[in-house]
Amino acid sequence: MSSTSETKKTVGENNGQDKGSFGKDELFLDTTLRPTTWDEYVGQKGVKDNLKVLLRAASERKHPPEHILFYGPPGLGKTTLAHLIARETSSQIKVTSGPSIEKVGDLASILTNLAPGDMLFIDEIHRLNKAIEEVLYPAMESGSLDIIIGKGPSARTIQLELPPFTLLAATTRIALLSAPLRSRFSGGTFKLEFYTNDEIQQIIHRSAKMLGIDIDKASAHKIAQRSRYTPRTANFLLKRVRDLAQVEKVPLSPEIVEKTLVMLGIDELGLNQADRDLLKTLINKFAGGPVGLNTLAASLAEEEATVEEVHEPYLLQLGLIERTPRGRKATDKAFTHLNIKNIGLGL
Repeated sequence: MSSTSETKKTVGENNGQDKGSFGKDELFLDTTLRPTTWDEYVGQKGVKDNLKVLLRAASERKHPPEHILFYGPPGLGKTTLAHLIARETSSQIKVTSGPSIEKVGDLASILTNLAPGDMLFIDEIHRLNKAIEEVLYPAMESGSLDIIIGKGPSARTIQLELPPFTLLAATTRIALLSAPLRSRFSGGTFKLEFYTNDEIQQIIHRSAKMLGIDIDKASAHKIAQRSRYTPRTANFLLKRVRDLAQVEKVPLSPEIVEKTLVMLGIDELGLNQADRDLLKTLINKFAGGPVGLNTLAASLAEEEATVEEVHEPYLLQLGLIERTPRGRKATDKAFTHLNIKNIGLGL
């Protein structure tokens, strides 16, 4: 058959792979799509350059890298960087999270089971309780673990020597970390920034290649525009577009992308229904603001933390809302985007 008579594959033709034959990598796609080398990791150039120097210097000294803290909004690649550092240094990485370490004994068990040169990654480290933080200080600073056994006059302290290790930590709320804990990340504290549309498109093309689907520039561009400058969101949208193309048995195209986004309720700025509800509440109920966070959250029947951590960062990034001393305020751009006339009340 000539090449001109070949039809383009529809999404879902998995090169003859039988149903039920997928391995663990196919089931956990978020892990599969993670970059495994510095070249594959798109964006965050300043952070990568600093890390490369830090890791190379530590390697030349034959010493584990110093402790490193990453912070920034969810989905920007903090966990990916931790795994990449471990891979680049050929180190074993143990993964846990702040909420999982409930007692001092939990932390002691994790630390005493580390081998020399291992890396411990604690996600959402700001959720560690203060008692556990206090135990972590000497572990990070001098490689020792102080454990108090017993209570009252009979209590005694046992000091355990720990093998050399590197603590990698990530947080979305660095302000909640105590100053003593932040200061002990001697390797550096790195902020991850939102990505550009060009960087997001590179990530989409790489993910599409790994998923075994064809995507053109127009489709990748359309997904990137709605991805909130965040790789995790871009990969989520790509997978949902793939799903619709597979179900409808058609090639992935800009039309399928648009249809998927409409079904998901995502508009041209990447706002979902909850984002638009926040803006409409701010404009319709409070004449554009300013209004306090607690009042706004109550009006939306949402928790304050959800408004502040989930919705606000992107709306602020787009310039749709402002934070003022008197509260949250909708900008002219928000009125224009929702096609609501700004009559100037409360502004």
